This record gives sequence, C-alpha cells and structure tokens, in this order.
Amino acid sequence: MSETENKPEKTDLEKSKDIIAQLKDMRHYAESNIEKLTAGWLLLDGELKKKKLAKRFEDLISEQNKLHDAVEAVITDYEEECEKMASKAP
Repeated sequence: MSETENKPEKTDLEKSKDIIAQLKDMRHYAESNIEKLTAGWLLLDGELKKKKLAKRFEDLISEQNKLHDAVEAVITDYEEECEKMASKAP
C-alpha cells in the first residue's frame, strides 16, 4: 500500500480550509501587486513625467484593489461558512 492510500479522505471542512488558505495567498499577492504598481506609478508620475503611462498604472491599481477587496470578501464569507460547518460537525 502506498502512503496516499493510507491517508483518510479530507473532510469538507478541511477542504474548505485549504481553499481559504489559497485565497489568503491570493490576497497577499494582490497586496504585493498594489505596492509594486504604486511604486511604478510614483516613478512615472513624478521623476519620469510620463503622465499617460501613469494614468494607465492608476487604472491597474484600481482594478487590483477591486480584486483584493473581492478576495477579502470571499474569505470573510467562506470563513463564516466554515464556522457553521465546524459547529455542526460531530
């Protein structure tokens, strides 16, 4: 028997917690992307005086913020759902 055959099947709660962990990774990368885009925007808007490109970076920052906020909302809702699942578990 292989090691994977000996492992018990994950519960729905465990699978859900894995998904939440993945979402939290996505949130972290979204935050990092916002920081990098902001640094690029600052350089373009200030020192390089590339206003048109800076505006495009502003648009990217806005979209990345929307993604970050949406992921955050899903995490919150999913964590609440997991709490309900945990309270119903035997």
